[in-house]
Amino acid sequence: MTQKTDFRFASSEAVENALSERIEAIRLGRNITQSRLAYEAGVSRGTITRLAQKGKGISLDSFIRILKALQLEGNLEMLLPDPGLSPLAELKKERRPSRQRARAKRRTEKKWTWQDDESTS
Repeated sequence: MTQKTDFRFASSEAVENALSERIEAIRLGRNITQSRLAYEAGVSRGTITRLAQKGKGISLDSFIRILKALQLEGNLEMLLPDPGLSPLAELKKERRPSRQRARAKRRTEKKWTWQDDESTS
């Protein structure tokens, strides 16, 4: 049985162990073998074994593949929320009128030409 871990105060090793335990519990709850999960995720069986062992790490790529194989990819969005504009910033942006600048009319300049000087003839 997994224990409740407060990720805010836990060490990185404790967070890794808690996540590994949760994934292992989900795998067992769905009655999926390590070999089948490895095949579905496209990783080696040894990777799944390391995931189940405390203190053993796996790559981020393998972790993501395993979550996708367990159809938990929707939870990846919660790991790091989109750093887009806050709702307050969006509201302020909507209230500002868009700036427009007037453009000067283009002058049609006469083409320069040599002029005959009648006074010199």
